[in-house]
Amino acid sequence: MSLATLGLSPEILRALKDKGYSESTPIQKELIPAIFSRRDILAGAQTGTGKTAGFALPILQELNRNHIENNHYPKAVILVPTRELARQVFMSFKDYGKYLPLRSTVLYGGANMSAQANRLASGMDIIVATSGRLLEHIKQKNISLESVEYLVLDEADTILDMGFLHEVSQILSHLPTRRQNILISATLSGVLKRLSEEILSRPKLIEVDSMGTSAHLVTQIVYPVMSEKKTELLSYLIGSKNYSQVLVFVRKKEEADAVASELNASGLKTVTTHGDKTSGKRTRALQAFKDGTARVLVATDIAARGLDIPTLGVVINYDIPHVTGDYIHRIGRTGRAGKEGLAITLISPSEEVALQSVERLLGKAIPKERLEDYAPVQTLTQKKGGRANKEKKKTDGAFGRKKKNVPKASKKRKTTKRDGWKR
Repeated sequence: MSLATLGLSPEILRALKDKGYSESTPIQKELIPAIFSRRDILAGAQTGTGKTAGFALPILQELNRNHIENNHYPKAVILVPTRELARQVFMSFKDYGKYLPLRSTVLYGGANMSAQANRLASGMDIIVATSGRLLEHIKQKNISLESVEYLVLDEADTILDMGFLHEVSQILSHLPTRRQNILISATLSGVLKRLSEEILSRPKLIEVDSMGTSAHLVTQIVYPVMSEKKTELLSYLIGSKNYSQVLVFVRKKEEADAVASELNASGLKTVTTHGDKTSGKRTRALQAFKDGTARVLVATDIAARGLDIPTLGVVINYDIPHVTGDYIHRIGRTGRAGKEGLAITLISPSEEVALQSVERLLGKAIPKERLEDYAPVQTLTQKKGGRANKEKKKTDGAFGRKKKNVPKASKKRKTTKRDGWKR
């Protein structure tokens, strides 16, 4: 469906044309009319589906319709979990609203508080913020939210996972009761639905490409590997396949630095982004990755939220994420803007159970590919028919002497009934 058929203004359509956008995505078809209707919304949409434009476009249009010249005060608040996502959403509002007289700003920790306060004092229509930093400005009386008409919680599941619910609740107490609320999440979990019952009033439920469905343009593959050989295999895959731009996910900050150090030592220019990095360092790392100065970006799950690199072709999971649902967020960094993507996952024997959880989430098994120089030893032994194991049973002790035929004492085995799994 053409974006021009969704009731958007000429100014917004002109900005979309500048970006090369003309067709709407499934989430935009549902979300834009729903926001125009002024109903509260609970939307499930995975990353890379165009959800930011889905809420930014109608909010911009409605605020512009009622805009009074030289009268700028916060009318829309968009809360996001990370500074990277805050910057991305802010840039979307700027790009889509560049022919409108509306002002927007972004607030997040790690940036200069005074500079942010000065921008707020000059007057802003739209605030994109992380909850902690917005709360700081509220407490310092740098901002009043009494005129807010729209509240958006983007990636609400991550906001909950990161423990920001208390901060969000405090912000809600400073908002007027009459407003439109929009909760957007990759997964519509039970916890999130309970939260929506507290915030939303008779919401419209929209589910498009939600958590159970991975991006259809992403090819997924698993490589079994011994833990100690993961970095070696990672370097081999990037080099032998000649991947020009690779985003590597790891669970821990310390591991991100260690993996990046080894990749740099192997000749692959690598940068990192994680919670211990300053805002400036994270921004510079991402820019180096985007402009091709760095070939590999190693990131933790939280730090990578909000990364938008439309041309990214390859994502490699160095490990399975702590939260199974984060697997969808990870692979959703590729296969964007209609382009095909590849998601590779390196699995050690201890991660097999975690892999099964991911496959249950996806509703399908992920194909495995074994490289003999890296695959776990037991996998190769089994592949040969387990002869080594059979021979071992015939021998006794370090010198390989044959076991004597000693009669075994008869034992009465206790039989136990195994509990079934509740589903």
